[in-house]
Amino acid sequence: MDETMIQAAQTGDINLLYELILNDPYVLERIDAVPFSHTPLHVAASAGHIEFMMEMIKLKPTFARKLNQGGFSPMHLALQNDRTQAVLRLLRFDEGLVRVKGREDLTPLHHVVQTGNVDLLIKLLKVCPEAIADVTVRDETVFHLAVKNDMFEAFQVLVGWLIRSPHKSAQRWQKELLSWADIDGNTVLHIAAIKNRPRVVEVLLGHLRRDQINAKNLEGLTALDIQSQYPWHERQADRIIDMLSKAGGLSASSSSLPNASISSSHIELLKEKMLWYEKCATRAGREKNGMPYEIRNTFLVVTVLIITTTYEASLNPPKMSDDSHVHP
Repeated sequence: MDETMIQAAQTGDINLLYELILNDPYVLERIDAVPFSHTPLHVAASAGHIEFMMEMIKLKPTFARKLNQGGFSPMHLALQNDRTQAVLRLLRFDEGLVRVKGREDLTPLHHVVQTGNVDLLIKLLKVCPEAIADVTVRDETVFHLAVKNDMFEAFQVLVGWLIRSPHKSAQRWQKELLSWADIDGNTVLHIAAIKNRPRVVEVLLGHLRRDQINAKNLEGLTALDIQSQYPWHERQADRIIDMLSKAGGLSASSSSLPNASISSSHIELLKEKMLWYEKCATRAGREKNGMPYEIRNTFLVVTVLIITTTYEASLNPPKMSDDSHVHP
């Protein structure tokens, strides 16, 4: 990028910008042609020059999602430099910028969680609730990042938002994200045990099932196993062990903990002989794929009803009355 263009972006000089365009109408096109480029929008967002930034977006909307050589979008840089108003103006242009994945798949929402800015966190979730489901290259959720970075208030806000959200996917998010495993198989509860954070454990135990509490990481350890490795009489560790035990937490070596994994159960199921009604359901499912959406749903409902009725009838055949017998 030309030094004069950098100067224009750093100072927010819109007049200088148009002088450069007047002298070279293709100046922005050449910058955009580079796959990873530190654009004038990156520079202006970093400096917090909102008027210049919005003028640049008008001229080159593609710059808003472009990553520079460091793997950062303009919004990433605005956040790194505490340019909150620049972030909010970028959101007015495109709410989806919250989900732009930068270096190591970190989104702007991930950055805000790690810094613990709960006011901005709430604003980002409000404009783009779907961003809560994004994970990093290490399969870390926003909940993992909040606990790893000791941002307990941000963690509380995330959980509180999740359980109150009216979003159509909120129930699925609540079911999946609080027990999500990262690249090492660690759930948020594992991370809380590793970090020895009783307040986080207490919050999680109010939302996890027993099987989720006893999930094993890739080392084969449950949260209770991890917590039990702390020295005896370490006050916080003892408190967490007590909470986990009361919630049904077990050691991986416990005979009460099922050894069968979901995958092994699935394997056994696939090896079994297919029953006749399963064949009917599978065939019906294959046939419906080419149908329009409305007809497909009706077809599935009718098919399930027929299969269910037929199956129940086979289990409970009608009884013959005494009068139905034929006498010689």
